[in-house]
Amino acid sequence: MSKELEQLLLLAKSKSSEARARLAQNITDLFLSDDGRLSEHERALMSDILGKLVGQVERDIRRELSKALATSGVELPDIVKMLANDEIEIARPLLEKSMLLKDPDLIEIIRMRTDEHRMAIAMREDVSEPVSNALMEYGGEDVLETLLNNHDAQISKRAMEYMVAESRRVDRFQEPLLRRADLPGDLAYRMYWWVSAALRKRILQDYKVDPLLFEQAVKRAANVAMVEQGEEQSAYVRAQKLVRRMAENGELTVQFLLNALRQQRVAVFVAGVAELAGINFKTAWRIFSDKGGESFAVLAKAIGVDRNQFTSIYLLVVQAREGGAVKSPGVLKDILALFDQTSEANAKGALQVWQRDSAYQEAIEELDKVS
Repeated sequence: MSKELEQLLLLAKSKSSEARARLAQNITDLFLSDDGRLSEHERALMSDILGKLVGQVERDIRRELSKALATSGVELPDIVKMLANDEIEIARPLLEKSMLLKDPDLIEIIRMRTDEHRMAIAMREDVSEPVSNALMEYGGEDVLETLLNNHDAQISKRAMEYMVAESRRVDRFQEPLLRRADLPGDLAYRMYWWVSAALRKRILQDYKVDPLLFEQAVKRAANVAMVEQGEEQSAYVRAQKLVRRMAENGELTVQFLLNALRQQRVAVFVAGVAELAGINFKTAWRIFSDKGGESFAVLAKAIGVDRNQFTSIYLLVVQAREGGAVKSPGVLKDILALFDQTSEANAKGALQVWQRDSAYQEAIEELDKVS
């Protein structure tokens, strides 16, 4: 055995504070140095000794050892796991950086230790989907926000759906979610309904939605079912029957809808845009009632409204919805700019997301009634 190792063992047996300080320094200088002064046999022996020693030495020594192990590249997985389960100031360097901690080790720490430990794991350069799932299951809001801000973390589609749903309740999840390059477009459009005006603009400008990804066959069936289930004398049902008859005869046009708005026949207008867009009446009404106006610009682009028609329709929609309130020229300019920037394909994709989510919410409400 080398003289250095013998000296290290003598220091480990001493109880004096001076000896303990020298022990910490010698461990980092000798055992964790890049010089490789210890043989493989000596390293294996020292690993066993350290394993027995770590639980007995002062926290300062454990902290220094943790820092050294985090950056040394020396393979001592058992010691690393032991220190990574220690109090957070000792564990943090290893939780954030050590590649010797594998997914099962990290998940066990996530399950058994504190949110501070989970936060350190959420900051790792490479977080796998299983580890992300564990963080979401056991972590608090600070942990989840840290994970979302870690753009190297891999987050599954299912976990992303959970975080999008939570963002409705926790505002601070919204911006980190929308900054992630791996957030699917359909989930971004789902968030549209509860985020701020600034984040709405980001969604509409930055996210693309492929309408082919979503169910196309249910559109007309959903509309027919809504009419059949409604009361026969309902103004909305009558409006839907009217526009469907006009559509079958090739008479349902944007100009007809513009005239309906001028005559303040709001139900006919909403039923008409729903028919042209292939969405249900409830989704169309939700868009019509959205005071921001951006979602209506998306709807108009999806059904082929031209720019001049959109200006007239938008002003009439505001008048019908808000009792004659006048939008400032700046607001109209912003809405027109958004209308110009939105592609027809992306607009159609957005409508499919909103339609699908509307049906999903209705299903949840029905389940709640049954239970």
